[in-house]
Amino acid sequence: MDRHFFLIGKPASEHPELVRQIAAGGHSIGHHTWSHQNLKVMKPEEAADEIDKGIAAVEMALNGVSTTIPSTPLFRFPGFLTDRQTLADLRKRRIDVFDADIIADDWIAMTQEAEAILLTDRLRAAGKGIILLHDPEAQTAAMLADFLRYLRDNRYRVVHVVPGIAATAANIRQDEKRE
Repeated sequence: MDRHFFLIGKPASEHPELVRQIAAGGHSIGHHTWSHQNLKVMKPEEAADEIDKGIAAVEMALNGVSTTIPSTPLFRFPGFLTDRQTLADLRKRRIDVFDADIIADDWIAMTQEAEAILLTDRLRAAGKGIILLHDPEAQTAAMLADFLRYLRDNRYRVVHVVPGIAATAANIRQDEKRE
C-alpha cells in the first residue's frame, strides 16, 4: 500500500535516514515547507523561500542534492492556508498541490479508539476522499493498523496518486474553497 508523506524540511534535514527509509518503503514523498509556517500571511517572496528551503532540505535528505526542483513534485500547504499567487507559482512549476477531504484532527489529544471512531464516522459520511493523518501522533500510529483493516473489510480502495495526475482534482478543490 502506498502512503504519501508530506515532509517538513527542517525535521527532514535532521533525520535524513528516516526520509530515505520512508522512500525505500515505496511511499511517495511530498513537500510541506521548511518549518510549517502559515504561508497565507507571508509576503509572496517569503512564502516562496519557505517552500524552496523545504524542498531543498527534503531533496538533500532523499537524494543527496540540494535543489528546489523536487524529484516528486507534490506539495501540501500547512493548514491548507494559501493565496492565489503562491498556488499559481506552484502550478507554474508543475508541482501538484494536495488537499484533503477527511481530516482526523489527530493533533488534538484523544485516545486511539476515539480517533478511530471520529475517522470512520467522517469516512462513512463522505463516502470517499483523501484522508489526512499526522504520523508523529501516538494515537494515530496506534490506531493505523485497525483503520487499514477497516478500509479493507469495508471495501474501500487505497490508491496511489502520482505526480501530474493529482493536480486536477486537488487544485480544483483548492480553487473551490477560495471562491
